[in-house]
Amino acid sequence: MGEGVTPEQRTLAQKLDHLFLTIHPRGRGPYTHEEVASAIQRSGGATISASYIWSLRTGKKDNPTMKHLEALAGFFGVAPAYFFDDESSERIDAQLSLIASMRDNHVVEVATRASGLSVETLETIKGFIERARTLEGLADDKESSG
Repeated sequence: MGEGVTPEQRTLAQKLDHLFLTIHPRGRGPYTHEEVASAIQRSGGATISASYIWSLRTGKKDNPTMKHLEALAGFFGVAPAYFFDDESSERIDAQLSLIASMRDNHVVEVATRASGLSVETLETIKGFIERARTLEGLADDKESSG
């Protein structure tokens, strides 16, 4: 997130971009717009093109249908409320941040157990993980994980 931008102030484009940068398979970069559009169509979701996803992600378009938002949320594994409800968005972002910080260490089961915890608790757990990384001499990889 940019400096001075709180989760409540983020646009649809910023939220979607955050999903792209945070949720992707281990050992590779973000999904392409084409991959997302194809996967949504294969799953029987709303018809959506890669160029439309790009337009939403860049803010060129900002009024998608509910079906499109549900399809995008489904692809990324988040609740559609992520796009509408500030409290849900903040809670989901905290969970995604925790998952991203653990992705390279094969400890996703810890993130699964963290489901439902408050934002404050998730931030505390993330702090423990970052401190442990520092103690073990591991690089700060925030830029590479999104």
